[in-house]
Amino acid sequence: MPHDLDAVLNQIDQDLPDSLDRLFALLRIPSISTDPAHDGDVARAADWLVQDLESLGLSAKADQTAGHPMVVAQGGAAEGPHLLFYGHYDVQPVDPLDLWDRPPFEPEMQDTPNGKVIRARGASDDKGQMMTFIEACRAWIKVHGSLPVRLTFCLEGEEESGSPSLVPYLEANRDALQADLALICDTGLFDAQTPAVTTMLRGLLGEEIIIHGPARDLHSGSFGGAAMNPARVLARILADLHDDQGRITVPGFYDDVPEISDELRAQWDGLGFDADAFLGAVGLKHPAGETGRTALEMIWARPTCEINGMISGYTGAGFKTVLPARASAKVSFRLVGQQDPHKLRVAFRDFVQARVPDDCRVEFLEHGASPASVMETGHPAFEAARAALSQEWPKPAAFVGAGGSIPIAGYFKSILGMDSMLIGFSKDDDQIHSPNEKYDLDSYHRGIRSWARILDAVAKV
Repeated sequence: MPHDLDAVLNQIDQDLPDSLDRLFALLRIPSISTDPAHDGDVARAADWLVQDLESLGLSAKADQTAGHPMVVAQGGAAEGPHLLFYGHYDVQPVDPLDLWDRPPFEPEMQDTPNGKVIRARGASDDKGQMMTFIEACRAWIKVHGSLPVRLTFCLEGEEESGSPSLVPYLEANRDALQADLALICDTGLFDAQTPAVTTMLRGLLGEEIIIHGPARDLHSGSFGGAAMNPARVLARILADLHDDQGRITVPGFYDDVPEISDELRAQWDGLGFDADAFLGAVGLKHPAGETGRTALEMIWARPTCEINGMISGYTGAGFKTVLPARASAKVSFRLVGQQDPHKLRVAFRDFVQARVPDDCRVEFLEHGASPASVMETGHPAFEAARAALSQEWPKPAAFVGAGGSIPIAGYFKSILGMDSMLIGFSKDDDQIHSPNEKYDLDSYHRGIRSWARILDAVAKV
C-alpha cells in the first residue's frame, strides 16, 4: 500500500520544536562512557532511549553487557526490507572545561554567521545524529500508524570508550540482529550542500619498531663511526618505505588493492573537491601520495603508510653528543579493498628485518589490525538512498569514501553478514571531541527529512 511521503515531511516540519525539546533532554544527560563516575548517567541515557522508543510503539529494552547497556528495539512492517539502525548515545569527556563558552550539558540554540546551531556535548557526535533517525520514525508512525519497513535498533553506550562489549554482544545476539542492511548515522556531509553515502572505509594496521644497538648510550666522540647507531638504522628503514613516486615498497603491498570504477571516479570528480584549499588550510601545497592520483583518491581509495612518531637519543633542551642505544618509531597503514592486515604485518616485519645489521636487533609491538570495509553499492537500496538524499539537499548526493576507519561497519559485515549504509549530516566544523561542539539546526532538520525519504525509498526497493 503506497504511503504519503509529503504528509510525513509536513509532520516533521510541524513537530520540529517538540523534536528539539526531546533532543535537548537527551543532551542534558552527561553520558560519558570513559569515566566511571558517569556510569549512572550512561545508564540513565539508555533508560531515556528505551522509554522514547517504547512511546513509538516499539518493543524496546536496555540489554546489560559487561560494560554499558545496549539499547535494542524492534518494530515496523511485517513484510518488506528489514533494516538494522546503529547509533551511539555515549559521549566524549568535556576536558578542558575552561575552553567551553557555556556548560557542555546545558544545550542551547545559538545564532552564528552561518545559521542557527545546537551547542552541547553530543550534539553532533552522536546524539543529534541518532535522533534524526528516531524522529523520522516518529513522524512515519504518527502519520501512518506504522513504519514502511521492518526495523531493529541497536544503540551503543561504549563507542567513545573503544566498544569493548560490542563484538561479544553481536556474536551472542547474531540471530536477533539479523537484517538485510544496516544503517549507520555517525558520518557527515561532503560539504554544506552535498549529502553523502559513505561506501568505503579504510582499514588500519599499527606497528611499533624498536631498534636495539649498543648495550648503553655511548659518547659519540669515543664511539662515533665505530659503533652502529640505531637511529641511523631506523632512519634508513623508514626512508625505504616509499619510492620517489610515493608508492609503498613493502613487497606484495598492492596485491589486493582495486581500482575504483569509472562511474565512481566521475562522481568524485563532480564533487569539485579543491585540493589546494584542503592542503592550504594546514599550510601545505602539494599532495604527497602516489604520483598520478587525485587527492580524493589518496584519502578515500588508496592505502597509506605513515610515520606517526619517532624517538631516539637525547631530545631535551640544549645538545648532548650521545649515540643512542635504541631508536623507535610508530608506523600506521591505512588499508583498502581486500588487503589483509595480518598478512601485511608479516610482510612489513620481513621488510624491516632484512634491513637490520648484525650489531642490532629489532623488536615489534602490535597496535591493532582491522581490514577495510567496502560496501556492495550494486544493491538497489544504495542507489535508492542516494536518490532520496538528492531530493532533500541543494546538490546531488554522492557515494564517497572515508579516510578513517569505522569498525562497526566491519563488524556488521564479518559477524552479521550485512553491508552498511553510512549516512550522516555532521560538518567538518562541528568540533566533535572538542570544546564547544555543535550541530547545525539545518543538519538536524534536513537529517530528519532525509531519513524519512530514505525509509520511503528503501521500502519500495
